[in-house]
Amino acid sequence: MDSCKESISSSWIYPTLILCANGFFSTMKPSESFLTPYLTGPDKNLTIEEVTNQILPVWTYSYLVLLFPVFLITDYARYKPIIMLQGVSFIITWLLLLFAHGVVAMQVVEFFYGMVTATEVAYYAYIYSVVSTEHYQKATSYCRSITLVAATVAAVLGQLLVSLAHVSYFYLNAITLASLSLAFVCSFFLPMPQKSMFFHRKDGADSLQKPDKVLATVSPSEPHGCREDRDPVSVDPRPAPEQPADQPPPQNHALRVLLQLSKDLRECYSSRKLLYWSLWWALATAGFNQVVNYIQVLWDFRAPSHSSAVYNGAVEAIATFLGSATAMAVGYVKLNWDLSGELTLGIFSAMDAGSLFLMYFTNNIWACYAGYLAFKACYMLLITIATFQIAVNLSMERYALMFGFNNFVALVIQTILTVVVVDSKGLGLDISTQFLIYGSYFTVIAGIFLIRSIYIIISIKCRNTSEAGESIDH
Repeated sequence: MDSCKESISSSWIYPTLILCANGFFSTMKPSESFLTPYLTGPDKNLTIEEVTNQILPVWTYSYLVLLFPVFLITDYARYKPIIMLQGVSFIITWLLLLFAHGVVAMQVVEFFYGMVTATEVAYYAYIYSVVSTEHYQKATSYCRSITLVAATVAAVLGQLLVSLAHVSYFYLNAITLASLSLAFVCSFFLPMPQKSMFFHRKDGADSLQKPDKVLATVSPSEPHGCREDRDPVSVDPRPAPEQPADQPPPQNHALRVLLQLSKDLRECYSSRKLLYWSLWWALATAGFNQVVNYIQVLWDFRAPSHSSAVYNGAVEAIATFLGSATAMAVGYVKLNWDLSGELTLGIFSAMDAGSLFLMYFTNNIWACYAGYLAFKACYMLLITIATFQIAVNLSMERYALMFGFNNFVALVIQTILTVVVVDSKGLGLDISTQFLIYGSYFTVIAGIFLIRSIYIIISIKCRNTSEAGESIDH
């Protein structure tokens, strides 16, 4: 019996199943689409200005401060303890959300939610430390798909409970807390990994993959790493020295890892193509996160929840479906991305800007909903293209490194936007004017990449003309 249990635990199916259960329950939050109506309603009795300018910005600051140390500690601790830490942070967040009152208490809520989002990396990295390379594609597909399913189910369930059963937002948050508690219980059953990407490598064959293995792990909704313009980033084929997980590493091991990470970053960014795709990703992700963070406030401003029907859950469910559909559609598009990739970035970034301007100029809540759906679909389409272009020829380690660093740059940009535009200690603009700023921000992004694409097209035409002239001379 013991050997049977051991064989099940050591296979790829058991950890994938437990991780999927954890991912489902931690994403199944039916109250999340109704956070702003809950905070501004009779339960918490906060004003729109307090929520916008004093409470929500704390999440951005907390996330920024915690991201880099958590990224390193996650690898050093081998993922499972960080997944459990995320579960604890989730439970603290929703306990405070249910029973605490006042601006300061809600700021503490946002701090712990920053811890939640900073520790998300452990969920996506865990599977690569316990599953063999031949099962990466299936395991990754299951783990990412289950979160999309859970987000859709949560949004639909929340909308049905609010609209049809007239369940209060308080009990909706209680249901969320129960789901998050189940996710925390699931995390106890995850096997403890014996290796990690950077600090606890077992051997070179597992840790340094060939490019085709990396492609199998690319997600349609998350950024990774790419092909070089000049010289491809070479991966050292020599096996890394074995470092048993149960023995303490040498004192200078952590320093060597950090130096290697910085060297890898310099080599990756020496590619002009990788640099431009990463630039778009950091800029656009910062703007996207800012919009998603404050969209409920705009909806509540256009149609106050205390006097209007709230359809936030239905809109989020449709947005998730459209985002998934556009991400999948990219796989069937045959284009020369080297030639037309940046033009595509410019065009769809302009469409994002148009969607945000629509949300600013209209007072109709349905137009706001439509603008948000278009905005999210365009972003998910572009982030999928950027993901592939950045990840196409990098090893697993460099893929993870680029993901973490680009995310950090995006968060720095988002923090600057928050400090200047949102925070009451900065400009403290009203929510409508904020979306005018975000529309202008995406207009600048579109302009950068449209100009860049025109430059590329002109350069190619000049090169072709020059080559044609040389062939005639010969």
